[in-house]
Amino acid sequence: MLDNMPRGTICIEDIEMGMVRYLRKVITDEDIEKFAQVSTDRNPVHLDDDYAQDTIFEGRIAHGMLTAGLISAVIGEQLPGHGTIYMSQSLKFLAPVRPGDLVLAEVEVTDIVIDKRRVKLDCRCIVDGKKVLVGEAMVMAPSRKFD
Repeated sequence: MLDNMPRGTICIEDIEMGMVRYLRKVITDEDIEKFAQVSTDRNPVHLDDDYAQDTIFEGRIAHGMLTAGLISAVIGEQLPGHGTIYMSQSLKFLAPVRPGDLVLAEVEVTDIVIDKRRVKLDCRCIVDGKKVLVGEAMVMAPSRKFD
C-alpha cells in the first residue's frame, strides 16, 4: 500500500478544513478471495470467471465493500486515524473495480465540529482517473483532552 502520510492519529484540535489523506492499493485475486471468506459473500461475479463473463460486467469484479474498506483504512489509520469512531457512512458505487486495478482511496475534511469532536469527510475511490465510489463519512475524532 502506498500512503501519503504516516499512520497514527490526528487529534480534533489539529484537524483542518480541506485536509486530504489517501492510500493506493492494487486489488488482487487474493484480496477478493479473502474478503469472500471473511464476509461470507461468495457471489460468483467475484469468484468465478466463467459465470462473471456472462454478466453485465463481462468479467469478475471486486466486492464493493472491499473497495469501501479502503476508505475505512484511510479514516482509521490516517485521518483522523487511530482512536477514530465511525458514526455514519454513505456510499455510491459508480463503476466496478476489477482484479489488478490500482485503487486510490481519498478522504477530505469538509466540516469540523470541535466541541462534539465530529468530522465530516468526503470520500472517494478512483481507478485510472475515474471515480468508482463516492460517499460521505461522519466520524468522532480523538482529542488530546479526553483520550
